[in-house]
Amino acid sequence: MFKTGCLAVFISAAFSANSIAMSSKVENSVDMITPILSSDHRSEENKARDTFRHPQKIIEFYDIKPSDTVLEVWPGNGWYSEILGPYLKDKGQLVAATFGINNENSKDKRLAFWTKIAIEYREKMSDEELYGEVIFTEFEPPERLDVAEVDSIDKALIIRSLHIWDEVGQMQQGLQSVFKALKPGGVLGVVQHRSTQISDFASSAPEGYLAENYVIQAAENAGFELVASSDINSNPKDTKDYPKGVYTLPPTLAMGALDQDKYISIGESDRMTLKFVKPK
Repeated sequence: MFKTGCLAVFISAAFSANSIAMSSKVENSVDMITPILSSDHRSEENKARDTFRHPQKIIEFYDIKPSDTVLEVWPGNGWYSEILGPYLKDKGQLVAATFGINNENSKDKRLAFWTKIAIEYREKMSDEELYGEVIFTEFEPPERLDVAEVDSIDKALIIRSLHIWDEVGQMQQGLQSVFKALKPGGVLGVVQHRSTQISDFASSAPEGYLAENYVIQAAENAGFELVASSDINSNPKDTKDYPKGVYTLPPTLAMGALDQDKYISIGESDRMTLKFVKPK
């Protein structure tokens, strides 16, 4: 029989070994990202964005595991998806809530453009050998709000989209839709162009920027709790006072050749990086 002291040592050693194994597992899951980032399936243009967007640090900050079910809302051209897809394909699941796909002939040019982007994205992400079987939904407030099944998502990402939701008056409704989709204890990750603080109740959505306190308040109103913030994507060079707002900066460079070197030297926008949870 074990003596009490021996038993305590045994339990302590077992616990330590288990902790090391868990730590190693998390570390190894993060190490999976390195070969994905350098893979040939990513264009050189997209790889160049890594300097500003820090995808490996983002995955660590939001604790995204290879076995998670991850929702990306409005993934655009799929910059993050082409990293998340290979990362999740064997053990996890990527769910993509794209723009609506039935507005090609809309008189609203922005809706028509977004439909084109959504269709191209779905075609790209249909490569199951590379990305796994991606689940596609539509997010087009106020008509289409079911981004995923209720309580089905481990981690949800809203990357550089909240200003558009705010501009059309649908940010609160959109955040509530994501809240419903997350499991209790699930994480919402928000990366958003950050304005100079105006007030808790104001934003500069048409220019692409939002005040950090404004975003936090909106998420909390939807039921989320803020648990962490990070300076991963901060950029003190961003003065936030450009002729065409955030779109003046790379990668859009909306001013064309005019002062292009100046805007390239600034880099991508200053961004808040926020981590919320859905309370259990």
